[in-house]
Amino acid sequence: MSIPKAILKEQLQQLSKTELVTMVLKLSTKRYNYEYLLVNFLDPESGEQTLFDEAKEAIEQLNEKEYKGRTTQHQLVKKLNACTKRIKEFTVETKNKKLEADLILYVLELQFEQPTKVFGARFSGYDYKVALLLKKLISLVSKKLHPDYFVDYQDVINTFLNKIHHTSNRINTVYELPASLS
Repeated sequence: MSIPKAILKEQLQQLSKTELVTMVLKLSTKRYNYEYLLVNFLDPESGEQTLFDEAKEAIEQLNEKEYKGRTTQHQLVKKLNACTKRIKEFTVETKNKKLEADLILYVLELQFEQPTKVFGARFSGYDYKVALLLKKLISLVSKKLHPDYFVDYQDVINTFLNKIHHTSNRINTVYELPASLS
């Protein structure tokens, strides 16, 4: 059961400054609480950019890690799932759609750097996961961001769409993606 804000505010005003500092330090040991404090209070101007840089470094580390799997595609699916999880963790606190789109674009660039024969495997799920991430990027750019950003992402997304349609068009998720953005 949550405490009404008025009661909580009254109780917090009764605490001394040292008690408040101790409480904030204790709460900030949790990552999500620290991120909230960083973005909203400690560094509101560049806090989101700091978290973006940390998320990008974490994704780079995830890409260097070796994953278990029977085939290369299975390993890449696990890697892609880990990267997607990190993107979701980033978006919990920041709510900045531009930075979220940049992270998704970065992960997709890493996926499309793979040889084209990695795509097109029928039973791995890799093409499906890449298509879902690409679909999310398309909806983010076309619906959530300002139309001026659309031009920045359009060429890269069209390149990705061309590659994925060329290699794995028989998958329904890929087939339902647009041929290009206009």
